[in-house]
Amino acid sequence: MNDMTIRQILEQKKLSVSFEIFPPKKQEAFAAVFETAKELVSLNPDFMSITYGAGGSTRMNTVEIASHVQSLSIPALAHLTCIGNSEAEIHEAVSEMKKNGIENVLALRGDLPADMPQASTIPGYAHASDLVAVLKQNGFCVGGACYPEGHPESPNREKDIENLKYKVDAGVDFLTTQMFFDNDMLYSFLYRLQSAGIHVPVLAGIMPITHPSQVKRMVELSNAFIPRKLLAICDRFKDSPDALRQAGIAYATDQIIDLISNGVRGIHIYTMNKSSTAEAIMHNINNIIEASR
Repeated sequence: MNDMTIRQILEQKKLSVSFEIFPPKKQEAFAAVFETAKELVSLNPDFMSITYGAGGSTRMNTVEIASHVQSLSIPALAHLTCIGNSEAEIHEAVSEMKKNGIENVLALRGDLPADMPQASTIPGYAHASDLVAVLKQNGFCVGGACYPEGHPESPNREKDIENLKYKVDAGVDFLTTQMFFDNDMLYSFLYRLQSAGIHVPVLAGIMPITHPSQVKRMVELSNAFIPRKLLAICDRFKDSPDALRQAGIAYATDQIIDLISNGVRGIHIYTMNKSSTAEAIMHNINNIIEASR
């Protein structure tokens, strides 16, 4: 199965389930991440996504982990960003991915550091759409990111959809959403995509909240609206880690069941490198997944 592109998987399956992991910052943590990958592979995802550490040694760690995942017979989706890389480094990363048999890449602009103005991005690589074009020329299946509630830097939702269409028109094969916690936000977003003529598959990104500090961080990263129900859970169980983890897994499970029931065909779980969390969610929905495929 590992020689299939994600585009082919999405064409063939009524429902896909995938996981995201991130590479370690320190070499001594590699073994633990490899073990996490192995545990996640045992849950039979359709593919696994590996995030990209811009700059420094973690750049190549993405390729190494993606190659390891593929050696376990699961397709890997390697992330690649414009920010924090020179044009030579981008081409080096593309070359390494091809050399390692990686066929699927998630094209990202990347987050601008606070001290880095937009003008200091690489000429010709200011946007993810620029990277998409290069990846398509090199024969990759290319994914893109999207924000159901609008990119934090977009002045409004209309402009956000307009920018997203540039990316899709450049050749994106599928989109993966940033995390969201209110499914109605996604349904509204999908309607806006259809109205704008964007028809590529959209995978719903689900982040299980298992620690109180995650909520503030997730709002900063994805501009996400936090429903009153989830805020109440975090407040009630903030001093009881095991209870909060259980409640967070239950909340994510409910989200996923609702999404599948309403015809969403791709579920992408942000695992935060915690295979036990993904395992608990998959245990809750295994029969639902089977019935939906």
